[in-house]
Order: sequence, then C-alpha cells, then structure tokens
Amino acid sequence: MAAPSPNPSTGHDPYAAFRVPNYRFYVLGWFIAMLGTRIQSVAIGWEMYQRTGDALSLGLVGLAQALPTMLLALPAGFLADKFNRPRLVMVSLLAMTATSLSLAWLSYTKGPVSWMYLLLFLDAAAVMIGRPARVALVPQLVPAQVFPNAVTWNTSLMHISSVVGPALGGFIIAFSVPLAYTVTAASSLLFAAMLTRLHFRTDRKDVGAASIRSLLAGIQFVWNTRIILTMISLDLFAVLLGGAVYLLPIFAEDIFHVGATGFGWLRAAPAVGAFCMAILMVYLPPMKRAGRALLWTVAGFGVATIIFGLSKNYWLAFAMLFLTGAFDNVSMIIRQTLQQLLTPDHMRGRVSAVSSVFVGA
Repeated sequence: MAAPSPNPSTGHDPYAAFRVPNYRFYVLGWFIAMLGTRIQSVAIGWEMYQRTGDALSLGLVGLAQALPTMLLALPAGFLADKFNRPRLVMVSLLAMTATSLSLAWLSYTKGPVSWMYLLLFLDAAAVMIGRPARVALVPQLVPAQVFPNAVTWNTSLMHISSVVGPALGGFIIAFSVPLAYTVTAASSLLFAAMLTRLHFRTDRKDVGAASIRSLLAGIQFVWNTRIILTMISLDLFAVLLGGAVYLLPIFAEDIFHVGATGFGWLRAAPAVGAFCMAILMVYLPPMKRAGRALLWTVAGFGVATIIFGLSKNYWLAFAMLFLTGAFDNVSMIIRQTLQQLLTPDHMRGRVSAVSSVFVGA
C-alpha cells in the first residue's frame, strides 16, 4: 500500500523518506537488527545475574560494552571515511553475528562466565567499528531535503525497538536463553544481506594514510565548527543530567513504594515520551529556528529532571520522566540532522565518532 500523500495545507510530506526505495530497504534491515540488539541485551543481563547471583556482574557487563567505545571510536571514524562504508558495516554485522552465535553456544553449554565477558567486549568492538560508517550511510541514501525526515523516522524506530525489543527478549528467554542470542545473530546477518541490495551515492575525498592528525581530524572539525560544538556540548549537559535514570530503583522502592511494576513504568516513561515526540515531529513541518528550539529543549530537559528529583508524587515523577524523553528526542533529531548536513561526506565518519564518545549517539 502506498504511503499517504503530502499534507496539501503545509506542503510537508511526513513519509518523504519512505518514498526513497533505498531508504525503505535500509531502515527495515536496521530496525530488525536493532530489535536483535535489544533482545540480546535483555538475555545477557538475565543470564549473567542468574548464573552469578551478583549485581557486580551487571556492572562488568556494562564495562565490557563501554570500553570499546572509548578505545575504538576515533579509529572507527577514520575507517568509515577511508574505506567503503557499506562493506565496513557488513564486516561489523558479520562479526556481531559470530559473537552472538558464540554467546549462544556458551549459554547452551554453560561455558565460563569469563569467556562471556570477552565475547561481550568483542561484540561491542564490532558494533563500534561499524557505527560511524552506518551513521554516515543515511545521507548517502536520501536527498538532502529529505534527510531531516529520515532522521526523525530513524529516532522513531529506534524508540519502538527500545520498547518492543526487550518485551520480545523477555518472551524468548522464558523459553530459551540461547535462542535469544541466535535470534540476534540472525537479525545481524539479515541486515548485512539487505545492505548488499542497496545503492549509495558518494562524493568523498581521499583522507590519506592513517596518522595522529587524520585520527584527530574529527575533533578539529567539531572544534572549528561552532554550531556542531555547541550542539554536542548541550547534549553532553543533557547526558550528565540524564544519569537520574540509574537512581530509579531507589525512587521506586524507598520514595514512592511502588515495587517492581511501578519501577518498570518509570523506566519506560522516557522511551514512551521520546516515541510520542518523534511521531509528532514526523507530521510537523521542519523547524525554522532549530538553534532556539535546541536551547529550549535542553532547558526543558533540565527543569523536568530537577522536578523529578524533588517530587514525592509518583505520577508527577512519571510525567517528568516522560517529558525528559520527549525533550531529549527533539535535541537528538536536531543534532543528528545538522551534524550530518553541515559535515562534508569525507568527514562524516570521524565527526560521528567524536559525537559517539561524548553523547553516546
């Protein structure tokens, strides 16, 4: 069935990106892979805690997955600008397929937990190697005038996966934990296969041989491009404030006394808010004053976080967390859109890598 026609009163087409066949095929594969990633995240957390009975094991899982971002972000950005991006993403996905299948085998055979930490590190490294290249692919799939709509749909689907994926993961691990890893491997492999069917346009220049200067070129570009630097700085501020979500178990148990169910709703509130805002932005015309909107959304995020911290009422806290997700989503869409449009194609990988280090984008 064809997508609805553009809104005649505004001239804005909320489905503009989906009218580009390349984008439709890409985003379907990416969404499936994202679901797989969410499923694996649920499975690994559940299995590690079941096998060790130690909350510290969950912290070590986070550490194993965070280290590759810090260690490999800049080299991954250089690789994304130096080599063929679709092939680099496919290599990343094939490596992720291998690590997920290895996790499935270790889970099935009850192999050493230490090996699982190693596989999680390798899996996160594979993700990081492909991330800057994948982010830089979207501008090569759609015309510049359609790119903001593509970013909005990307964030919408990302938030859908963050809600649907864990739910699917819960159903799957209730039946079989190794099956969850196998499903994740299949989703990565499917996305890699779908990438072979796409056509990408490029106007990249040769970035030269690997050197300290070429690795740091992304940082230099961000520093010299004040708009991007300001956006990343504002988002970093929001990320630091966003650490409040890690305190939600304390709020749910000791302040609101709502138990596990209430905690689950609090944890879901930001994702629900972000998804609702993303859908709203799909149907709204592009913002004319993105800079002002970014300032207001970061300020709104901060105010909502402060009110949440002071709240003694459960529903007020839920509403504030909902708003933090909504405000954060606007900030993400503006930042990703302007960052990609203001960055030359031959620099997009390295600039995306810098962004991923500071704001985890």
